[in-house]
Amino acid sequence: MGSTIPHYRKVYEVLRRQIIEGVYKPGDLLPSENNLCQQFRITRPTVRHALDTMLSEGMIHKHKGKGSIVNGPPIGIGILSISGTTSALGKHNLRTRILSKPVITLWPDSFMFPLNDEFRESGCIFLERLRLVNEVPVFYDLNYLPNINLPRFCNRKFEDHSLFDILRKVFQIEVKSGEQRIRAIPADERIHEFLGVPLGHPVLNLQRKLITNRPGFYFFSSIYCNTEEHAIYGTF
Repeated sequence: MGSTIPHYRKVYEVLRRQIIEGVYKPGDLLPSENNLCQQFRITRPTVRHALDTMLSEGMIHKHKGKGSIVNGPPIGIGILSISGTTSALGKHNLRTRILSKPVITLWPDSFMFPLNDEFRESGCIFLERLRLVNEVPVFYDLNYLPNINLPRFCNRKFEDHSLFDILRKVFQIEVKSGEQRIRAIPADERIHEFLGVPLGHPVLNLQRKLITNRPGFYFFSSIYCNTEEHAIYGTF
């Protein structure tokens, strides 16, 4: 499947990762287009496509006579935002345990957001996860993706992998915006079992609709949060 990723996306992912990891810091110049062509053995239009994608996402700006200058890493505002939990908490502290492997099924009858006819007819891909911070269960989440043009999605490895990263790297689906509802609910048997909180104990529930760069494609998650030891935060 990796061989089907466009060449410009491979360049984009390498440069994006290097900016996140601090190889290139704000104010640094990226390698010239000629150097990137030589490094990746690709054409100039392909390099420009990668840089234009980074430009549109605000990671770089261009200065005539200088080249592409780094603004900073892609902005992630944590679990209360369009960014995933991995970017909010750091990969080294966060583990993902798959409770229910991805499976194609029907949408729930009473769903948390309205669904169009195309989504209903295509069914959904359901994925159930438990996310642990320093081995303490903090997030129990249910994910629902429309079963539309996601070939072999259910065959991918999700244990200790970011769902957002897989969608971006493999399917070129980038989360751009979203809607969310937040409320406190009493813990039921399942939440009690997975998060280890007493029955009836209040937990935070986030219901999210994530809108992507693929026209008409969006997906959903319902996240239950144990905030006993870890505050949920975001930067705006």
